[in-house]
Amino acid sequence: MAIRVKVLGCRRLVLLYLFLGLLLEAQAGKIRYSVSEETDKGFFVGNIAKDLGLQPQELMERRVRIVSRGRMQLFALNSRSGSLVTAGRIDREELCAQNARCLVSFNVLVEDKMKLFPVEVEIIDINDNTPEFQLEEVEFKMNEITAPGTRIPLPSGQDLDVGMNSLQSYQLSSTPHFSLDAQQGSDGSQQPEMVLQSPLDREEEAVHHFLLTAFDGGNPARSGTLRIRVQVVDVNDNPPAFTQAVYHTSVPENVPLGTRLLMVKATDPDEGANGEVTYSFHNIDQKMAQIFHLDSNTGEITSQEPLDFEEYTIYPMEIQAQDGAGLMARAKVLVKVLDINDNAPEVTITSVTTSVPENFPPGATIALISVHDQDSGDNGHTSCSISGNLPFKLEKLDDNYYRLVTEKTMDRELTSQYNITVTATDQGTPTLSTETHISLQVTDVNDNPPVFPQDFYSTYILENNPTGASIFCVTAHDADSNENAQVAYSLVEDTIQGVPLSSYVSVNSDTGVLYALRSFDYEQFQDLQLRLMARDSGDPPLSSNVSVSIFVLDQNDNTPEILYPALPTDGSTGVELAPRSAEPGYLVTKVVAVDRDSGQNSWLSYRLLKASEPGLFAVGLHTGEVRTARALLDRDALKQSLVVAVQDHGQPPLSATITFTVAVADSIPEVLADLDSIETSSHRDNSSFMLHLVVAVAAVSCVFLAFVIALLVLRLRRWHRLRAQTSASVLAGLPTSHFLGVDGVRAFLQTYSHEVSLTADSRGSHVIFPQPNYADTLISQESSEKKDFLSVPQSLLEDKKETFSQVNLL
Repeated sequence: MAIRVKVLGCRRLVLLYLFLGLLLEAQAGKIRYSVSEETDKGFFVGNIAKDLGLQPQELMERRVRIVSRGRMQLFALNSRSGSLVTAGRIDREELCAQNARCLVSFNVLVEDKMKLFPVEVEIIDINDNTPEFQLEEVEFKMNEITAPGTRIPLPSGQDLDVGMNSLQSYQLSSTPHFSLDAQQGSDGSQQPEMVLQSPLDREEEAVHHFLLTAFDGGNPARSGTLRIRVQVVDVNDNPPAFTQAVYHTSVPENVPLGTRLLMVKATDPDEGANGEVTYSFHNIDQKMAQIFHLDSNTGEITSQEPLDFEEYTIYPMEIQAQDGAGLMARAKVLVKVLDINDNAPEVTITSVTTSVPENFPPGATIALISVHDQDSGDNGHTSCSISGNLPFKLEKLDDNYYRLVTEKTMDRELTSQYNITVTATDQGTPTLSTETHISLQVTDVNDNPPVFPQDFYSTYILENNPTGASIFCVTAHDADSNENAQVAYSLVEDTIQGVPLSSYVSVNSDTGVLYALRSFDYEQFQDLQLRLMARDSGDPPLSSNVSVSIFVLDQNDNTPEILYPALPTDGSTGVELAPRSAEPGYLVTKVVAVDRDSGQNSWLSYRLLKASEPGLFAVGLHTGEVRTARALLDRDALKQSLVVAVQDHGQPPLSATITFTVAVADSIPEVLADLDSIETSSHRDNSSFMLHLVVAVAAVSCVFLAFVIALLVLRLRRWHRLRAQTSASVLAGLPTSHFLGVDGVRAFLQTYSHEVSLTADSRGSHVIFPQPNYADTLISQESSEKKDFLSVPQSLLEDKKETFSQVNLL
């Protein structure tokens, strides 16, 4: 049995140790200090840095600060010394009233770790309040037949201090009729009573004056006095009596001012003035006396200031009823205040980040939020939420703290700023809520390359452009901002026909405008293919490319080039032969020309510009064929000089001319004989004929020149108007096959040659007139340069070994 008792004792001891360990562990998390009230601002409270395990300089670096729920900041951190100091004068009575212990709780936030440390500071009371009575003087009426030993309750004094500094004792000034007796109240306070020691005699002394002094236990002690006046009246043997000893009532805290809360009732069976009862507050707190109003005649209690459940849940009062003779009775009144949901939750942003980069990771803390509701019960239970489809969420911490964190990655290009509405709602009826707005700026990260509106660009430029001419402008847009959106343009290096691309074009790095660095030649190349790069200024920079095609447009900058007939190298005109028997339409020769331009600029037309015998020959407008317009007559000269013009259809048109001689003869010896006779006779007649001819021409020319100039001006004006109106319709009606160009339009060409052999000492000759040879292809310039216009057969050179020459008639 003894062993069993020992075992039970050991078990109890172990349980006691475990309980004490848990209690110590629970209390170990709080940092506790104490400080006396009424200390000066900056008074040292405790070394908070040491208790947090930090160095003083770390308080600023780690952004350590005090987070309190109250409206007034009582303490502050000294970042230099790392100590907790008072932020101003602290009045314990204002904070904790009559509570035995006055504790001020707050949290210390280490912001870089988002960690809270609870701190509790006890405010030590000092003897700074003097005991006071609510009234300076009190008057009692006592019947002269009042029996000795009668007790008369006196007003209690009030001392706002606590403990030994509170009110400790009372003392009544010396008087032969009264003594003082202090009774212990249910709440531990002393209730002074005046005890009648000897009978009163109104005729001997109608009024008695003395003092009641209240002392506290401070060092030095403080005291307050109450003047007491006792008036002796005639006999009144029935004091007032209340219908109830304690009156109870319950009212909501939002009761309107002036509402009747309760009515007390006391009756006195005496008659006259001895039966008239008046009501008054007794031993009531001064603040309560301002909240309630008591009708001294009816005993009706009304509210004259708002009730606040958060300040008082029950208002205790003592009502005194006194008749006309001075007899009194007292009753207690308890007014219970019912809580209503009249306080919206209070939201405090303890810590907040105003801007974050768009690559901020999910789960990172944006803000620390505290929610508090002064109501009680369901009215004080709160919940917190954020509105809208936002990439954030709230995480609940201890002690009504919430943490706003990112839920997913943000994109500044979609949303650059978030206005987060934090709503705190209680569970009262009706529910009350409070909204707090947090503005969060999303800063840019270079995560978007420049983007061109198109994948491919094409543009056109006329050849022979001036150096430095603007060709085209490209623009790339970057969805980022600031320097991440600053785009610079450059060429992707390449070569064109072995030459670097940068020698042909350049790009403005800021505007994206392409410039030509040289004059382009359509006949050299028809297009440029290049790539442009757009690069932003971010870190690291991002870039994108786009293809650009520059097409060179042809200009009419090439004069038609006559390939046939080819001119002799000695500067004389070429000779073509025509037999005397040629019929009208006989093909004498064909002018062949090409134009290096393209399109309309290479379409060629032919016309006979000048002829020694007008009307004898005609030139095909589109073929260039020189044919006889009529039969040759005996009177026609043996040597006909023709000038043929070849003109393209560019704007302005360009042209070239060729001059050649048509010799009319059936054979080469005849041609030579005719030419000799013409030259001999002409030499004899030239001297006289030329003199008369010059005089006649000079006279006619002077008269005719003025007329021609005036007529030419009028004709040019009319010609320009007609040309502008008819050029489109004329060209539109012509088939493409009538024009000759290097871009693929081929004229129907007729080629031919004459072979002539002449002896140096004989009039004999050998002339060959081959049949015309028709071809659909253009004779190239190279082939025409390799062959002479008149060539001598190799057989004649071998047989006769004579000298041959090309016939050129000047």
